[in-house]
Amino acid sequence: MTTSFDDTELSFDDDDQDIVPTNDVAATRDYDDINISSDAFWAQDAPAREILFRELREKRPVSWQRPIESAVVPDPDDPGFWAVVKHKDIVEVSQRNDVFVSGYGVMFDLLPPMFLELALSFLSMDNPQHDKIRKLVSSAFTPKQIRRIEADVAMRAKRIVSAAAEKDTIDFVADIARHLPVEMYGDMFGIPEELREKAAHAADEIVAWADPVLLAGRDAAEVQLEATAVVHEIAEQLIAERRETPADDLITALVHAEVDGEHLTDEEIGAVMTLFSVAATDTTRHTSSFAVKALTDFPEQRAWLWEDFEGRINTAIEEFLRYGSVVLNFRRTAIAEYDLDGHKILPGDKVVMMYGSGNWDTDVFTDPDKFDLQRSPNPHIAFGGGGIHYCVGNQLAKTMLRSLFRELHQQMPNFVAGEPSLMKTNFMRGVLSLPFETNVRK
Repeated sequence: MTTSFDDTELSFDDDDQDIVPTNDVAATRDYDDINISSDAFWAQDAPAREILFRELREKRPVSWQRPIESAVVPDPDDPGFWAVVKHKDIVEVSQRNDVFVSGYGVMFDLLPPMFLELALSFLSMDNPQHDKIRKLVSSAFTPKQIRRIEADVAMRAKRIVSAAAEKDTIDFVADIARHLPVEMYGDMFGIPEELREKAAHAADEIVAWADPVLLAGRDAAEVQLEATAVVHEIAEQLIAERRETPADDLITALVHAEVDGEHLTDEEIGAVMTLFSVAATDTTRHTSSFAVKALTDFPEQRAWLWEDFEGRINTAIEEFLRYGSVVLNFRRTAIAEYDLDGHKILPGDKVVMMYGSGNWDTDVFTDPDKFDLQRSPNPHIAFGGGGIHYCVGNQLAKTMLRSLFRELHQQMPNFVAGEPSLMKTNFMRGVLSLPFETNVRK
């Protein structure tokens, strides 16, 4: 199976794999009695998964697990992975990028290097290549740049919520949560209005590999490839236009930027755009959806926030992020022997950081099951555990959440969120739909 990117052919063939460090020990290890690799485990929502994560944190914070059950690309030689569930260990792995690298992939699957390059950009790179591209992209997310667009974010949030407020009952995801991130992603990359929905749909497809509703019987790898191709096609159109007519957007900056005298290739620029099609749209959408549900379920927390919205929203947002824990995990691959919490990690071992578990670690968070908007300090790892891969767009995400909830507070303070329909993936804790009453009277 292949998908074409102009003259570039991308396939899921074994011959395309880089040589990953291997060891003979991995295949001889005993798997943990608690199996967190099954489809059934990941089909549950966070509270159910937390029961097993809690036991692992208390007894075996680093455990050897079976290969993930539903792999995009099944690998009969995959021996399994180390599951890292404690906050301190996740931070340690995140910050030791000299030992735990991303270049072999950041998902459970060992995907082809070309796919990683074309879909995940610097997220699946190591230095020096990582810093080369991230440095260019991060210029769009400096505090100065975020302040410059803050008024635009606020204006868009007001318009989106106002339109939704005209109805008594809506789907929060479709009518509110998805719009602001998609619009800001479109603005950031200069995507024409008529192509933004197409790009947003491709982003949904990229993370849909284990969800039966989103896949609808299709092959998971094929869905990912086709979605990646869609974003690259849009990128190619924009790159050609910006070479002739520069604009005030990230595509223009990437097209004309030089690093050590070299320009980025079209494929590198398209990969940045593909990465952000997910990172800039899905995560904020799902975080806001879980937050309105929590504000409904914990009315005393909503009352506290509403009493002094401007003075309290920044602290509240940190709890939105911890409680939602939308990104479930990322993988690293060890390239050197390393002792992690008493376990010998060997070169070639896959090490998977379980962010949702780390955000419920009672060594760090008091009463983690409680949605506590006054929680401070709140050293959550929703944006990663630090290190070179810490989320570059974290301040933009917080700005969007702040503007969105300001408008909910002002325009529909008594909203009621119903029960969400959840994605069934092992990577993203996502909300497909969420019934939402906008104008409930007290």
